[in-house]
Amino acid sequence: QVQLVESGGGLVQAGDSLRLSCAASGGTFSSYVMGWFRQPPGKEREFVAAIMRGGDRTNYADSVKGRFTISRDNAKNTVYLQMSSLKPEDTAVYYCAVRRLPYYGGRSPGEYDYWGQGTQVTVSS
Repeated sequence: QVQLVESGGGLVQAGDSLRLSCAASGGTFSSYVMGWFRQPPGKEREFVAAIMRGGDRTNYADSVKGRFTISRDNAKNTVYLQMSSLKPEDTAVYYCAVRRLPYYGGRSPGEYDYWGQGTQVTVSS
């Protein structure tokens, strides 16, 4: 069983930056693909970014490409999401997730095996 704990959310203004962290425990972190998803108010959960096990390949939603950066520190069992140039439409609960199967791509929430509890990000205009 893998436990994931997100942190770093908050209330910011449009144009600001924020870094989310997700600490993992209970598994072999370096063997997992890690993803970030978000769920805006009243909408479905959507893919944001993913990073392969070694951190060498990343994948982003078009809506965040060029503004968000996913990274990981396997020594600390932590994945990060650096968000810059935030927009009000980035407002959502952000979740990190683990995928045990190590293939590139895959943007469906159903492809991920474990989830954190989420952290709220609110961007005011």
